[in-house]
Amino acid sequence: MEERQPYGSVTAKTLRDLAELVGPRNVSGDPEKLAAYSHDEVPSASLPEATLAQALVFPESTEHVSLVMAYADRHRIPVTPRGAGTGLSGGAVPACGGILLSFEKMNRILELDRENLTVTVEPGVVTAEINRAAAKHRLLYAGDPCSGDASFIGGNVAENAGGNKVIKYGATGAQVLGLEAVLADGSVTWFGGKRRKDVTGYDFVHLLAGSEGTLAVITKIILRLLPLPKHTTDLLAPFGSVEEALGFVPRIVIEAGLLPASVELLDRRAVEVAMRYLNAKLPEPDAAAHLLIQLEGNDPEVLADEVEKVGDLCLAHGARQVYVADNRTARDKLWKARKAVPEAIVAFHSRYAKEDVVVPTGSVPTLMVALEEVDRAWGVEHIAYGHVGDGNMHVTLLPPEGPEGPEKLREARHDLYRRVAALGGTLSGEHGIGLKRRDDTPLFLDEAQLALIRRVKAAFDPKGILNPRKIVPGN
Repeated sequence: MEERQPYGSVTAKTLRDLAELVGPRNVSGDPEKLAAYSHDEVPSASLPEATLAQALVFPESTEHVSLVMAYADRHRIPVTPRGAGTGLSGGAVPACGGILLSFEKMNRILELDRENLTVTVEPGVVTAEINRAAAKHRLLYAGDPCSGDASFIGGNVAENAGGNKVIKYGATGAQVLGLEAVLADGSVTWFGGKRRKDVTGYDFVHLLAGSEGTLAVITKIILRLLPLPKHTTDLLAPFGSVEEALGFVPRIVIEAGLLPASVELLDRRAVEVAMRYLNAKLPEPDAAAHLLIQLEGNDPEVLADEVEKVGDLCLAHGARQVYVADNRTARDKLWKARKAVPEAIVAFHSRYAKEDVVVPTGSVPTLMVALEEVDRAWGVEHIAYGHVGDGNMHVTLLPPEGPEGPEKLREARHDLYRRVAALGGTLSGEHGIGLKRRDDTPLFLDEAQLALIRRVKAAFDPKGILNPRKIVPGN
């Protein structure tokens, strides 16, 4: 691979130049602000290559982004795009200093087009705001990450975030129809549009979705909308063993003939930590696992029949009981518990490794057995929860106390990755690679694919200034 020249420095003149381009109020070199924006939700100890940004820019328009990128390209200054900082991979954490672009001021819903069933937004819109705007028109934006109340849609697209409803609607990328993007040299272009079908040229829309800001800076997003189901019911089913819970999941499709909107699993430790954090209770807290199943429909009688069918199947396959939440208050209580798990882990544990491995859905039971083996091999514990309906499990590994804890945690992570690879799984289902998992990608991608990723990166970004050193080694 061709050796690149060193990156340019950010100086006092750089800050003045940037202020002239986008206005003084949109540029900061304040050390406290730089420190505040140069991290995401990954503990700094897990990101040894992380650095502080040297200039913070808050663009207000595509033109601002274009001007900054053209300047950075001329001076070969690294640029790191950043959303709300809720990421779990170090993807928006600078690895080479430089300029950090924060999109909180590009936060408008530009158009909701009912005729074409699309919504066009800027990258700094909080995801939940899109859901609320669509719901006012009886429409649905199906991208639903658990961080939707805090995360920005631009970050969701950059990471191809998954979430609760992937089993029915697909991940964020499946909702994206078009993107306005600023390339590394400041050029502005559109990929895709409001069209539902398009085979003219390469599918750059879905290449950028999940590219973690390494190929272009996304400045506008066209998302598809769907009819909003009129009725929703959630079922909570506690099981005596994780194996029984997981064995039941495929029965929803195979025996009931239904496609649920969500199937989430919380193991006993996940329930315990969430309830402690919320000072609340879920039914049967001593159960080995709880399944949270969401069903949607437009006919209340048909939905009631489907709920009864799934509930009866749960009981037939080992559920202790089935609790039905068919009103907003009851449903919100269940989902509050599910969404509280990652926050609770951070509140009660100072050292942890949050992973989001994904395996074929039929291999999830084997993955859970492998987790117990990892625990015994390295003296760690795990908390498991996540999107069991699509095979994406959020596994948090907790190290033992003592000085050997960090090393055992590292070894346990790598052991988990090897077992996931052997199951035909992969490193990340939705959180992304970033800095945190970059050096582990060769376990899942062969050399031909790694080289191809580097060549694609070089084609979009010849000088290597866009979010460098992310996703694969040598990028």
